Amino acid sequence: MATTCKLIAKNVLGSNAASVEFTSIPATYDDLLCVVSARLSVNDVWDYLKIQPNSASTNFTYRILYTHGSVASSVAYSDWIYMWAPAATATSSTFGITSIYIPNYSGSTNKSMSIEVATENNSTTSLIAAGAGLWSSTSAISSLLFTPASGNVLSGSSFYLHGITKA
Repeated sequence: MATTCKLIAKNVLGSNAASVEFTSIPATYDDLLCVVSARLSVNDVWDYLKIQPNSASTNFTYRILYTHGSVASSVAYSDWIYMWAPAATATSSTFGITSIYIPNYSGSTNKSMSIEVATENNSTTSLIAAGAGLWSSTSAISSLLFTPASGNVLSGSSFYLHGITKA
């Protein structure tokens, strides 16, 4: 049997939203893949969305490597797992793209995530990043909540959740 990828749910925003959530994620797959194309309303070039499995707000560890323009850096966080997206002062009508891979999301071990981000701004302030996160919880992931640091997720942003079944 080959590895398969099946769309579980999608949410393409027809209006601005304070958050986006996938609920009732079935435990029938091996891994999850979430693909997000988003833009935020905050008055900046980009900002971030928190990624909260099961709406959790604790027990996170996250390391991200990123570059924007000629600056490369690495940052560690212990409060949330993040993804970035273009915001109000970025090039008009551009959206960032993020992929979030969560292996063994329904297992009884801590949950790891890998995150890849690219934002667009047609200038030296565009951003690309790769991160690895850990949610120290043995609970199966049954929901994923995406909440901006401030402002809203803008209309036209899309969130696709896929279930991965391995051979």
